[in-house]
Amino acid sequence: MRILNHEIPSAVGQTVTVAGWVHRRRRLATVGFLILRDRSGLSQIVVKAPETQAQLDELGEETVVQVTGTVAANPQAPGGAEIVDPTITPLSEPAYTPPIELWRPTVGAGLPVVLDNAPVALRHPAIRAGWEIAAAALHGFRSTLDSLEFTEIQTPKIVGTATESGANVFALDYFGGPAYLAQSPQFYKQTMVGVFERVYEVGPVFRAEPHDTVRHLAEYVSLDAEFGFISDHREVLAVLRNVIAGMLASVGTRAAAALERLEVELPEIPAEVPVLHFSEALKLAGADPDEPDLSPADERAIGEWALKEHGSAFVAVEGYPMVKRPFYTHPQPSDPRWSNSFDLLFRGVELVTGGQRLHRYSDYAAALAARGESPDAPAYESYLQAFKHGMPPHGGFAIGLERFVSRLTAAENIRQVTLFPRDLHRLTP
Repeated sequence: MRILNHEIPSAVGQTVTVAGWVHRRRRLATVGFLILRDRSGLSQIVVKAPETQAQLDELGEETVVQVTGTVAANPQAPGGAEIVDPTITPLSEPAYTPPIELWRPTVGAGLPVVLDNAPVALRHPAIRAGWEIAAAALHGFRSTLDSLEFTEIQTPKIVGTATESGANVFALDYFGGPAYLAQSPQFYKQTMVGVFERVYEVGPVFRAEPHDTVRHLAEYVSLDAEFGFISDHREVLAVLRNVIAGMLASVGTRAAAALERLEVELPEIPAEVPVLHFSEALKLAGADPDEPDLSPADERAIGEWALKEHGSAFVAVEGYPMVKRPFYTHPQPSDPRWSNSFDLLFRGVELVTGGQRLHRYSDYAAALAARGESPDAPAYESYLQAFKHGMPPHGGFAIGLERFVSRLTAAENIRQVTLFPRDLHRLTP
């Protein structure tokens, strides 16, 4: 029976079988070494028999093999043990030379080469580590919300209208009629609050925005949550804080090796995230008080303030102007110029947008009328059914998974931690 590489140290003196990819071959005068890689890490196989050394010479790196041999203690081997007297059985044809040297500790190729050759490049332990962290973060997101009695949902990604935001959308032909790829599950997750009260979704969203930057993608994984019976957006921020804490804790326990590989130190999120009103944030950043939004430079300045004054890598900015928020956003009761919404900044970059939503049908009718639109329009008719039939005060948030991981790992480009990125120029592989 096959065991994994990380189990080898506990099997000293036993005959074992391992399997994986030829990660590296080394030949000395009288002995050869095969470094084998599987999903758990690396192992070292010592090859002394001349016929086995000759066989090893024929097996290119990344050839898939099975190895049976005896486990011997060796403090210099991975985990303090290695396999000796091996029998090597190829499980694939000899592999072609990889486009990048996967055995090197660091990635020597540039990002375009890595992305062009992603099916193989993702095998590099340092590149793979990004998704190990992402997978652990997903587990933390789900487990935290499950513990808070949220229900996971899945909503359509092909939609008939494009009304949720000003972002461009991807149009497609749907059996001869127009349709679009969903920019967000926002309308659906609000609707499902009327069914389950508390819901979340993990799924792709699509933004046809012409941003050619290191932080934008045309398709990314959105972690959405929405829940009812709240008093205001601060309750949403409190749940978000717990979710981020759960994601960080999960990464720390489930992806510890990946963190070590990338030399990442996990930040802590404080019990109460520092909060600035948007008007205060503009003053702190030295921006024009009439600005309707924060610039990247403003966000960096606010992030530096939070780290210096509160020792926090996280800071929330609340009360964005209503003119910059979608029509379903709840205004600030004391001053309707501002919204009961927020952005959570992580290390000086916007990570999460969230807030309280309108929940009365009459408020939606007024909000749409102010935009010169009608609630009876086909774009809104089905969405607003839920509000005609009673919805509680509710709110929610959305986290971009790839942006979370890129900020966590200090990646220079979000594409470094995206499996198969889609942007202005890339549709393959």
